Amino acid sequence: MLRKQTHKQILENLSTSVILLDDQLCIEYMNPAAEMLLAATSKRLSSVGVEQWLTQDASEIEVLKASVYSGHSYTRREAKLISMSGDELTVDYSVNPIPWDRSSTLLIEIQARDRLLRIEREEELLSHHATTRNLVRGMAHEIKNPLGGIRGAAQLLERELADVSLHEYTQIIIEEADRLRNLVDRLLGPRQLPNMTNVNIHAVLERVCSLVSAESAGEIELKRDYDPSIPEFMGDSEQLIQAVLNIVRNAMQALRENMSDSPEILLRTRAKRQVTLGAERHRLVCCLEIIDNGPGIPEGMKQMVFYPMISGRAEGTGLGLSIAQSIINQHHGLIECASEPGMTRFSLFIPLEQKHDDVR
Repeated sequence: MLRKQTHKQILENLSTSVILLDDQLCIEYMNPAAEMLLAATSKRLSSVGVEQWLTQDASEIEVLKASVYSGHSYTRREAKLISMSGDELTVDYSVNPIPWDRSSTLLIEIQARDRLLRIEREEELLSHHATTRNLVRGMAHEIKNPLGGIRGAAQLLERELADVSLHEYTQIIIEEADRLRNLVDRLLGPRQLPNMTNVNIHAVLERVCSLVSAESAGEIELKRDYDPSIPEFMGDSEQLIQAVLNIVRNAMQALRENMSDSPEILLRTRAKRQVTLGAERHRLVCCLEIIDNGPGIPEGMKQMVFYPMISGRAEGTGLGLSIAQSIINQHHGLIECASEPGMTRFSLFIPLEQKHDDVR
């Protein structure tokens, strides 16, 4: 009896999800890790079929049934599960038949892959963004120095020209030098550190909605799905308004240019717990999703949307998303993008426990 209690205690303290199925593929046991992964208790799942939580693939269910009688083990890599809360999960799982009286019990071990895949993806995104910003800083320095010389020479030349009609040409040189300097400054993003105060994310969003509603003249429906439980956090409200506005304007322009039926943009907020951003885990994070029903981002541009000067529009500067990413990075957060025809989603993650000792 003591050994059985010890075995059960070990199972219940594993971080790996463990599930036992009988020969009818009904759940006999789930450890707490499995209940957390699938967002449901064993009692609730014992009354539903395996196709509702493990796989809807009929051939995979047949493989499970065959494993019961053949006694063969197998493993699936990066399989997709749907939790009872509706979230899609990427997992590795192994199936091992255990002989029991005249039938077999299937032992399923599930290891979540989402966190590892997310860490790899976000570290790559942050690395690319940091590399790009360093290149832009170096390029900006090399461009601004000669621009200053060109502008100064044009001003000196204007003073020496006796013919006033020629001043028009020196003014063109000065104005174009100023335009290039402003473009370089925009490439660098916000030049000031965030002015941290208590920020209500929904006040930020309502400000953005009022600006976008005036610009769109009612052509695009703005929907809201707010989580009122999200607390205030330390941030720069003006910079956050700019970051969100850049993304929403991009969505609005995409919807306008492609004449989408019933164009709409959804702003959704949720509080998420135990979220990994890059290599750091945060206890509580504000997740803001900006979702539009436009044509989606072309496949070849998905990996480059946060790079400066990359735009899918002929008249676009390609700076809006790069600046938005820089602003959220300064708040120790991250922006992710997922897109397919009919749905583009930008997810902004901002930790609700802010650091004050450094600003990225």
